[in-house]
Amino acid sequence: MDLIYVIIRTVFFYLFVLVIFRIMGKREIGKLSIQDLVVSLLIAELVAISIENYKDSMMLTIIPIIILLFFEITAGFLSLKFNKFRNLMDGKPSLIINRGIINYKEMVKQRYTLDDLLLELRSNGIKNLKDVEYAVLENNGKLNIFKYNFLSTENANPFPLILDGIIQKDTLSYIDKDEKWLKKYLKDNDLKIEEIFYSFFKNNKIYVIKRNELLR
Repeated sequence: MDLIYVIIRTVFFYLFVLVIFRIMGKREIGKLSIQDLVVSLLIAELVAISIENYKDSMMLTIIPIIILLFFEITAGFLSLKFNKFRNLMDGKPSLIINRGIINYKEMVKQRYTLDDLLLELRSNGIKNLKDVEYAVLENNGKLNIFKYNFLSTENANPFPLILDGIIQKDTLSYIDKDEKWLKKYLKDNDLKIEEIFYSFFKNNKIYVIKRNELLR
């Protein structure tokens, strides 16, 4: 009889967790944020405990999982609305290599070792740092590497200048510009920072996507 209870609980929580993760949204395992990973681990642990303690009420597991789902959806909504909250929860991408030069200060800050960096470079077939225009450590821990082209000139990679109405100061320093330069451009083009959803720098030009353009 105990075996039947265990089987029933296993099948139920298998289907229940599938529904929960479907509600949470689609995301690849390798792209889970720290928040997503914590919630996934807690749900897995709650389900494992419930199957092991099959004589306990299933509501002792279902209710905590629903609470976690509520927190996850709420956090996701706040992350979309507030850039500072998103940075607090998920962190910000870090520039590890800039034009062939390693940013040791940022590596120490992110506790990213030189061995980790060299491993990623070898995995991408890169033998010389000078071949790397820049490398970015993403929020999920993946290192994205952008190489110079065969002429060793800079590629036309977009650099985000404004996200959700917030100036990206790190980007300005990467491209050797300052806020005064950006604000002058906005003033000359009759643009306000708060009305900009996304702006990026590419091919020595600034591109702007306004919030009202998304509603068209």
